[in-house]
Order: sequence, then C-alpha cells, then structure tokens
Amino acid sequence: MKKIIITLFCTTFLLADNPIVYSALGDVIYENADKINNLKTISQYSAEINQIDKYVNSVEITKKQGFSIERGEKKIDKMNYLNHLRELSTTNDYFVRSAKNNFKHSLSREDSVLFSKIINSGLVDTQKYKEKIINYYFAHVEDINASGVIQSYLDEDKELKVKKEAQRKLYQSKKMREEAKIKRIRKNDKEKQEKLEKKLEDEVKAKKLQIRQEQKSELFNTK
Repeated sequence: MKKIIITLFCTTFLLADNPIVYSALGDVIYENADKINNLKTISQYSAEINQIDKYVNSVEITKKQGFSIERGEKKIDKMNYLNHLRELSTTNDYFVRSAKNNFKHSLSREDSVLFSKIINSGLVDTQKYKEKIINYYFAHVEDINASGVIQSYLDEDKELKVKKEAQRKLYQSKKMREEAKIKRIRKNDKEKQEKLEKKLEDEVKAKKLQIRQEQKSELFNTK
C-alpha cells in the first residue's frame, strides 16, 4: 500500500507544470507569463517590449529555482525564492491591470483591433465582461473577426448564433444598399458631367458662330 501511494505521489509530481512550493503565489505568475509575453504583439505595448522580455526571463529563472527546491537542493533558499515570487507578482498585477484598462479604452474609443487582441490575451476576465464583449461585437460585427473568446460564446449559445447570422445578413444587405447607392451617385455624376460638357461644347459652338457672323458683318460694312 505504501509503495502505491509513493508511486501516485511521484506521478503527480512529474506531471506538475509548476513548482509546488508556494504554488498559491507561483501558479498565477507562471500561467500568466506567456500571456504577458504575447502582449508584445499589441502596438500599445511597443514601448514595454524590453520590460516584458526581462520579466519573462526572470519568471523562467525563478521557476527553475522552484523546481530545484523541490528536488531538495540546498543552494536555493526558500525565503529568497518567496521574495522573488513577490516581486514577480507585483509586475504580473501591473500587466493584468494594464490589460483591463486597455480593454476599457478599446470600448470607449471603439478600437476594434485592440478590443480583439486584448480580450484574447487571457489577461482579462472575459466572463465578468461577457455582456459588454458580446454587445460590442454585435455593434461592430463588420470590423471584428469572431475568433477566440467571441467564437466560444457563439458556439455555446444558439441564440447568439442566430443573432450573429441575422447581423451578418443585415450587414450584407446594408453593404449592398450602400454599393447600389454609390453606383447611382456615380451614374448621376456621369450624366451631369456629360450634360455639363455638352453645354460647354454648345456654348463654344455658339460663340464661334457669333464671332464668324460679327466678322462677316464687319467685312460687309467695310465694303
């Protein structure tokens, strides 16, 4: 029985993605590291790329220290490891707040590119803001590719699927009406241009005829 318990424990340990030591603090940091790293693809974070790179590198080093402690290596001090986690936690919280703020900015500024990227970053509590996300999507459906978070909402909710299809048809209908309107405007502009050109041409002809008649009259009076 003891051997089975040990085997199960070892199996659990080997499958662990993160160090178990101070996992309540470490798990959030380690699981958010890739998400924070992906913020570099968002233009709003272009000035923070170096800071993000340094942070992600520190996370990787600290994670290795955590596994070293689990292996019983004495050269790594548990208190130093905890202090590193606390420092990393402060930076992690900063980027989580930043993502939340950018999410709010994307709504107020109607920045659909930022909106799509930030809700799919994994750093925003999308369940908390689900209603706002869905409402914004349907108000800007022509500008947003329904992928990631939004697609998952559509997949799990039949009513949203129906609404999306209705919105798509409405958008297509609106687009067709706009194209037809533009076509009519261009046709009217062309007809107006042709009329204007003909009017100018007639005026030139009339002017030339008038000049010739005046010249003939002058010539006749001279004789």
